[in-house]
Amino acid sequence: MTTLPGQHPATAGHGRSAADACSVLSDLDGTSAFGTAAPARFFVVLEQNGPWGRVAARQSHLDPALGGDLETRCTRLGGRFMLMRRPSGHPDQPHPRQVLVAWTGGERPAEAWLLLAELGRAGDLVGLDWHALAAGDRRAVAASLPGSVTAPPALLVCTNGRRDVCCAVRGRPLAAAAHALAPDRVWEVSHTGGHRFSPTAVLLPWGQNYARLDDASTAELLTTSAGGHTPATLFGPLHDRGRSGIPSAEACAESFVRGLTDETSLSAFTTRPASAGIGRDTDGVATGAVEVVHADGRRWLVHIERVASGPVRPGSCAAKAFPVVEHRARLVDGP
Repeated sequence: MTTLPGQHPATAGHGRSAADACSVLSDLDGTSAFGTAAPARFFVVLEQNGPWGRVAARQSHLDPALGGDLETRCTRLGGRFMLMRRPSGHPDQPHPRQVLVAWTGGERPAEAWLLLAELGRAGDLVGLDWHALAAGDRRAVAASLPGSVTAPPALLVCTNGRRDVCCAVRGRPLAAAAHALAPDRVWEVSHTGGHRFSPTAVLLPWGQNYARLDDASTAELLTTSAGGHTPATLFGPLHDRGRSGIPSAEACAESFVRGLTDETSLSAFTTRPASAGIGRDTDGVATGAVEVVHADGRRWLVHIERVASGPVRPGSCAAKAFPVVEHRARLVDGP
């Protein structure tokens, strides 16, 4: 696929982002995506067709009081509430609507799970066992969500142009192409964070976040993720934002080791801080050590720094510019 300077492959043939768009500048700089996944130990994603506003939970055809309540319930317990819709047009909301409920596994991704259910009324979701969800108790959550079934991995592509224009210009064509390949597994979603990395997506149940996707890599991701794997083409700081269920430094370390080992399994690694958290050295740079452990017993010690990389860039197209800060990883010890 031929692209113009500053144009991402996913937008070729679909229009071009403005030269000063946040994602264009991020692409030109090669800004690292390591450790940038928005934190969430669980996800509740409700189908809501029609238009979305910038704060979609409160600005859509969903009752704003209900949307705000669901978002608050998730946030207070360390989760994330989002809206989703099918890429093939946005007609009035069907009845019943679908909901995805995912536990990322937190520090133990092998324990991740994903449930799918149909709701006669959106308000039925209030009856979810929220504390069981925050604890990863699949059985209790399923009991509180009548008719729920185990779902295959779902890919949620951020497309909310009211939040950031890059998500619409780059995300919607990508979502449409992916949906054509796996219509039961791909959704447009209201907000994944990281607009400057558009097109972005989150893969449930693991909460694995991706940056700068294109049609080819997404097609490969849909194939590999069905078996619990991520493609090697999405290794590295240009594409791997990390898992949302662990702290950003640990996510960075895991992504770094994944690239070192060519490990594609999304359940292979566990992480833990190997120092007293991320502190600050005399230069004011955030530092710390993380231990990454493979399911086969291998261990790596990774030093993480969070440093200013130089450019002053906007985090999104409508935001004020700020010094770009990146996670940097360095191997200290390993097999």
